[in-house]
Amino acid sequence: MKSWGKWTGFGVVLFCLYFLAGAGLPAEESDSALQQGREIYMNACANCHGADGRGVSAELLGFDVAPADFTDCQFARREPDADWVIIAQNGGPVRGFARYMPAFGKILSEKQLFKVMDYIRTFCTDHRWPRGELNLPKALITEKAMPEDEVLLVTALGDRGDTVANKLIYENRIGARGQIEMVFPFGWSKMPGLGGAGNWSGVNLGDLALGYKQVLWHSREKGSILSMVGEVILPTGDEDNGSGKGTVVLEPFLVLSQALPGDFFFHTQLALEYPLNQDKAGVEGLFRFALGRSFAVPKHGRVWSPMLGFLASRELEKGGEKLYDLVPQLQITLNKRQHIRFNVGMRIPLNHTDERDIQILAYILWDWFDGGFFEGW
Repeated sequence: MKSWGKWTGFGVVLFCLYFLAGAGLPAEESDSALQQGREIYMNACANCHGADGRGVSAELLGFDVAPADFTDCQFARREPDADWVIIAQNGGPVRGFARYMPAFGKILSEKQLFKVMDYIRTFCTDHRWPRGELNLPKALITEKAMPEDEVLLVTALGDRGDTVANKLIYENRIGARGQIEMVFPFGWSKMPGLGGAGNWSGVNLGDLALGYKQVLWHSREKGSILSMVGEVILPTGDEDNGSGKGTVVLEPFLVLSQALPGDFFFHTQLALEYPLNQDKAGVEGLFRFALGRSFAVPKHGRVWSPMLGFLASRELEKGGEKLYDLVPQLQITLNKRQHIRFNVGMRIPLNHTDERDIQILAYILWDWFDGGFFEGW
């Protein structure tokens, strides 16, 4: 237990470190800067977006699409300021939106546009909603704290080429701080046949999972968001082919996502897997960590987010097995709107390497709140 205690202590330190630090993201502007932002907004934006931020009707403007309603917290709090400034500088088409949003880049400086954003943020008065700056890139395996509206297809391939494991994950945000999640695992495996040949099995359904995420605390100024998640894993998979554990498993965990200076970030997760029938599976403790950095090439183009993950698990019984893995990975935005993303990486065992394969991991992510899968390209 000493080794597991060290990793738990390391995780607790990471959880606490940036709650005490003040250098996560830039602080909000002063009252005088907000007044400057209001003046620019009234002169440059209010004709379409309205003096109250609710947006002038599309019929009155003669547009096919209604202007954004900045008082709608569900919409307005999701995106970071930088993304809105890019659209204001370059026009709607830079992110796959309507041409009715003009480009102000030759009229207003970037500093002025950020002042406008500070004023626009005052239209949403419900500060329970975490800001979009805290919606950091999603890592393979390690969770993130931000609640989201996403669909993911996750795939894992063993290096021996005898298994294909998939998960279809559906996430739906509930109010300001909640999220429900449903996980549908399925896959194929190569079964031994006559003469040493192998035959692929039909689709194997794994253990379905239902989960709920609740944000406990968030701070844009510190760049921190902390959530608690509870999952119930149901025994719907087949034990005989290894696609199920044969018992209900409860998995509570805490996850902290932290923005760092220089566009770095990390996610830290502490979890417990508790099977109700411990004759089928043992209680297991998990520590997961992912450190990354995001950058755009060109400046307003595709976003690249290389990450390095570390995983540790231990069976919580005397002499329980300990497993350690590294997960190098790269997430890439695929379209202009950046709501379709792809991540590919490897899960590399650091111990028991004679018993465990290197896995190729990948996911494709669709943030469905930001538009259809084929929009924004």
